[in-house]
Amino acid sequence: MSSLMRPIAALFLVTLACCTDAWAADPPLERAANAVRVLNEIMQAPDKAIPRDLLQSAHAIAVVPDVIKAGFVVGGRRGEGLIAVKSTDGTWSNPSFVNLTGGSVGFQAGVSSTDVVLVFRTQRGVDSIVHGKFTLGADASAAAGPVGRTAQAATDAQLKAEILSYSRARGLFAGVALDGSVLSIDNKANQAIYGEGVTPRRIFEGGVSDVPNAVVDFRDRLEEYTAP
Repeated sequence: MSSLMRPIAALFLVTLACCTDAWAADPPLERAANAVRVLNEIMQAPDKAIPRDLLQSAHAIAVVPDVIKAGFVVGGRRGEGLIAVKSTDGTWSNPSFVNLTGGSVGFQAGVSSTDVVLVFRTQRGVDSIVHGKFTLGADASAAAGPVGRTAQAATDAQLKAEILSYSRARGLFAGVALDGSVLSIDNKANQAIYGEGVTPRRIFEGGVSDVPNAVVDFRDRLEEYTAP
């Protein structure tokens, strides 16, 4: 990187750090309501939704509304959302709050906001997020997911991927590659909703009570959209 670009890149990183602080302040209940809204809008779109058979066989589903991607030579993304896992009896757990972060280097400019959905197709990815965080493409193989009424049009690479990723920007919904992005548990938001010392495992295994309606609604929508 040239001497001229170094201070510009440094300025961007400072700006990105300030933005990160602002994003982290998003109230958890508002985040839950936004995740429900995004899930509803995507699944009710004719012929452009996530195939229902993929959702029905999912081990976990994460919805991250309004992921902000900003870039000027050095890029970054940040978003906050929820993830729920499927229990052994086939029902969905209460959700844990999560953060999605990532970065890239290259010729890029501008700021965009994107809704992201991650469909976990194996237990390995679920085990990774229970332990705190994982990197898409490194700790679990990821691929842009197919859209439509069924998964019949999916390629071999998509069907073999542990995680299928989707994005919606400017009204357009499609599969998207998110290799290098990090999904991590938001312990601060979990404690605000579920109480001090509550772990992701305890949330997923039904060990919480007095869950706010906005959070329960996310679980209920997953039940609706994955029903046979």
